[in-house]
Amino acid sequence: MSSVVIVAAARTAIGTGRKGALVDVPAETLAAAALGGAVQRSGFAADEIDDIVMAESLWGGGDVARYAAVTLGMIHTPGMAVNRHCAGSLTAVGVASGAILAGMEKVIVAGGVNSASLMPSLLQRDIKTGEMVAWAPPTHPSTPDAPNRDMSITVGWNAAKGAGLTREELDAWAYRSHMRAVAAIDAGHFVDEIVPLKVRNAEGAEVEFKVDEHPKRNSTMEKLASLKPLHPEIEGFNITAGNAGGVNDAAAAMVLADAETAKAKGAATLARVVGWTSVGVEPARSGLSIAPVVEKLLARTGRRKEDIALWEINEAFASVPLAACRMLGLDEETVNISGSGCSLGHPIGATGSRMIMTLAADLRRRGGGLGIATMCVGGGMGGALMIEV
Repeated sequence: MSSVVIVAAARTAIGTGRKGALVDVPAETLAAAALGGAVQRSGFAADEIDDIVMAESLWGGGDVARYAAVTLGMIHTPGMAVNRHCAGSLTAVGVASGAILAGMEKVIVAGGVNSASLMPSLLQRDIKTGEMVAWAPPTHPSTPDAPNRDMSITVGWNAAKGAGLTREELDAWAYRSHMRAVAAIDAGHFVDEIVPLKVRNAEGAEVEFKVDEHPKRNSTMEKLASLKPLHPEIEGFNITAGNAGGVNDAAAAMVLADAETAKAKGAATLARVVGWTSVGVEPARSGLSIAPVVEKLLARTGRRKEDIALWEINEAFASVPLAACRMLGLDEETVNISGSGCSLGHPIGATGSRMIMTLAADLRRRGGGLGIATMCVGGGMGGALMIEV
């Protein structure tokens, strides 16, 4: 049986939503930049790409993959959009891998995009008043312990309570995330991932945006401790803007290929896709979904957690990876070694692919091995994908 390999990866630098460098850059432009960068780096011609699978979340629908393909002149390459909220682009890689393993396709681009800065504002008629009110697609039926409009409670706070995590532990994780992200930036670890974008700065001059701007070099435990809880009316509530993931803009894409096709083309192999899976849990346990989805993935692939060299566990909130480490018994020194959502940011539709490419690069720097990228998902889900370098 053949296998699926990642032959190229590209992403934009991550912008801070609604006020950062990408505030005026549409999602379609971000998607085209990542897609074009990945294809160019792959060595495959545009007409050799069989399909494009790109995730989007809260963008209002449409098929951003096909839009980006046409923008780049890839007229004969189809595209499809997937949406699994936070795990959208992780799922895109799984969907692409499955099509390749089934023998239906040879080369597929998978990734995702998010523009928090330009997210459309949707309106819906209120049934009771008849007035048009702001609306966003709900992740699940709302309940008091899992409001579908407030992930700080549904995901962050419930995970912190479930794992018995203190405010100091959450802030310490967030602080370390910033320090690790800054160290990775300074060491040039993200340079090969990022496709520079031309943007306008505050003065109106055209500049290159090529460094993730969300990590805070001047972060301290004292500053994090000074932030007010997002829900001070809830006794013991310990989720703040500082120990939560960022609101961000970015796109990421990877070229996946059948291993034999990649070898014949002379393409590089960044990593092999070993397996992927998803789970559903009660919406109130969304932030605690990492343990069951990882256990399912390990069982499906015949591996043990001791076989995994590095982990990427998305920091939708610091409580999520901390709870996962407690529940799975993981060494925190092997988790998010280059930062994650609290520092790099969480561009929802793009985060999964960003995690996978960073994980592959970090594994290569450490001599190879197995790695798992995993994340909780709004609505009571979890996603995970395993690679080998």
